[in-house]
Amino acid sequence: MFDAILLNKNDDGTTDARLTQLDDAQLPADADVSVAVDYSTVNYKDGLAITGKSPVVRKWPMVPGIDGAGTVTASSHPDWKEGDLFILNGWGVGETHMGCLAQRARLKGDWLIPRPPGMSAKTAMAIGTAGYTAMLCALALQEQGVTKDSGDILVTGASGGVGSVAVAILSGWGYRVVASTGKLGEAGYLQSLGAAEVIDRAELSAPGKPLQKERWAGVIDSVGSHTLANATAQIRYGGAVAACGLAQGMDFPASMAPFILRGIRLIGIDSVMAPKAKRLAAWNRLASDLDSAKLAAMTEEIALVDTLPKAHDIVGGKVRGRTVVNVNA
Repeated sequence: MFDAILLNKNDDGTTDARLTQLDDAQLPADADVSVAVDYSTVNYKDGLAITGKSPVVRKWPMVPGIDGAGTVTASSHPDWKEGDLFILNGWGVGETHMGCLAQRARLKGDWLIPRPPGMSAKTAMAIGTAGYTAMLCALALQEQGVTKDSGDILVTGASGGVGSVAVAILSGWGYRVVASTGKLGEAGYLQSLGAAEVIDRAELSAPGKPLQKERWAGVIDSVGSHTLANATAQIRYGGAVAACGLAQGMDFPASMAPFILRGIRLIGIDSVMAPKAKRLAAWNRLASDLDSAKLAAMTEEIALVDTLPKAHDIVGGKVRGRTVVNVNA
């Protein structure tokens, strides 16, 4: 038997989430790698799944946890053997396939990547999907020719997981980063991560003009809706936006004007189904480029039993940075 967070759907459609014990027979049969999980995380998507605030879970019962790091205990997949160290991000885990907020999991070998040499399971999960997504966004801006000499980079939702890591990455690369947040009390925290300037998200979150004063060479946006529309309207000529989140909403009330008149680009960043080569490139850059002291400063460690209240906090916007879960604590 092993400890796990288990989600069930109640008759009234609400979600029942509890810490319980499972056995190996309850793990998915359609997977070829059994693992011992050392650390997982609580991402925003996990928060939505656990609280039932959004229909994230599509198969019941479900163990949430879209991220995991630990050790392979058994494998019939040719790329994995007992004792290998792995990282798991996305692939519908925690949504349609039992996830990693548990001491054990059974996963598909094609979903796993090897943990970079010298990186602990805790560090891997301090980065997690949020940090891996932030790196995908940062690399996308670089690929579009946005350099540290191009001008200011805006990071929205900056005190969240993606935003915090994005600020740390970009500032480490020498970019001047402007952090947008609804928590101005976190200005000192964001500056410690490398933000040169902190602005109130209210500057961007209300409906705005379709074409506005040019401010940003690039944007990493995890918010969507009016925030993304306004950021897009403020992009400098030839700039780019990497969009990866929908915290404010799924709508995009924008105009084609900045795309046509300023030749800007909007790049959608998907971390869930990204191909292995792109994942490996992002994780290798995270291993070499992300300041470990900054990562530690944005990370809180909790036990598995604390995951349920933390899920409510993260959906309620009460969490900054990253939360790692020691599933064996």
